[in-house]
Amino acid sequence: MNRHALRAVVLAFAAVMVALPASTRAQTGESKLKQQQDELARIRKEREDLQRRMKGLQTTAHDLSEEVNLLNKQHSVTERAVRSLDQQLSSIREQVDVTTGNLVNAEVETIEKRGILQQRLTDIYKRGPLYTSEVLLSAQSFGNLVARYKYLHILALHDRALMNRVRNLRDTIRNQRRQLVQLQNGVSQNRQEKAQEEARLRELEGRRALSLKKVQADTKKAKARLDQLAKSEARLNSVLASIEAERRRVAGRGGAASRTPSSIRTSELGRLDWPVEGTILYRFGRVINPNNTTTRWNGMGIQATSGTPVKSVSNGTVALNDIMGTYGRTVIIDHGGGDYSVYSSLAQSSLSKGARVTKGQTIGTVGSNDPSLPPHLHFEIRRGGGPAVDPFEWLRGR
Repeated sequence: MNRHALRAVVLAFAAVMVALPASTRAQTGESKLKQQQDELARIRKEREDLQRRMKGLQTTAHDLSEEVNLLNKQHSVTERAVRSLDQQLSSIREQVDVTTGNLVNAEVETIEKRGILQQRLTDIYKRGPLYTSEVLLSAQSFGNLVARYKYLHILALHDRALMNRVRNLRDTIRNQRRQLVQLQNGVSQNRQEKAQEEARLRELEGRRALSLKKVQADTKKAKARLDQLAKSEARLNSVLASIEAERRRVAGRGGAASRTPSSIRTSELGRLDWPVEGTILYRFGRVINPNNTTTRWNGMGIQATSGTPVKSVSNGTVALNDIMGTYGRTVIIDHGGGDYSVYSSLAQSSLSKGARVTKGQTIGTVGSNDPSLPPHLHFEIRRGGGPAVDPFEWLRGR
């Protein structure tokens, strides 16, 4: 009996010593997995924010390069999500290994403890219910009686502890089996989520490639349009230079009597009527476009509905009525003294060269010649045979 009790105590102590590192490993694995799950949640929240920005971008006018930039960020975040899921899968597998080891150890210990209990029950049954009393009464001295009592007490405590240990092992096995099922479900769910993230990654790669093509096409289109605008502007400048050269030649040949003063006086700065009512589409000077290209305008764009009448800002003579590339139908009015007003992007104009026009007279209607812009009037003012000036400064304040 003493030998069995001592062996049981030693085994219980060894089991506790073995179980402690496994328990510590399990807690460390759970903590590690929790941190990884929290990190994945943060990654997905970051991606949701990017997706909301993308949706907001798609409902407003935007630059395609900005869309590509957001797609790149989503792609990067999704790659991080896939890596996080890989790390979680590795952590779950580690936990499965630890839990499986704990379960095996618990089952082995349970078998051993049950064997000891069965042996104890057999011994108790063989000795009968009065064996304890016999042991105490057969003591030869009081000291021997106390020693036997202490031994029986320790044996009872050991039996009780053994029973509790078996119950605890039974609960541990039940919990670890349940945990194994949960971990196996976690592995399956992790694989499904990883497959979904990888599919999302492929979709983002496709969208990114498509958007990149759009950006390249948009850049190419913008460059071609800027080249066309530059050619149209150069042609308009050349025509105006020719008209001004002819005017000066005629004025020089005819003397002072043929030098007609300009109908646009300096006193009319900020007082000229608008050639068409509408909103300003672009201003005079250097303008940065949404696609990060730059356009240098010699005039201003006034957006208006197609067919809206366009009126002359002052008296003068029609110096040109022709198609000027991307400027479309263009009418140039000579106001005298080297001053000109230019009206482009017209839908139509029936004026002929040399025709006299008066202030406020309709010279044509608003059209839409540039596919990149809505219907509008391109309006310029040239002063003293020189370069273009800001026409906005000459128009009446509204």
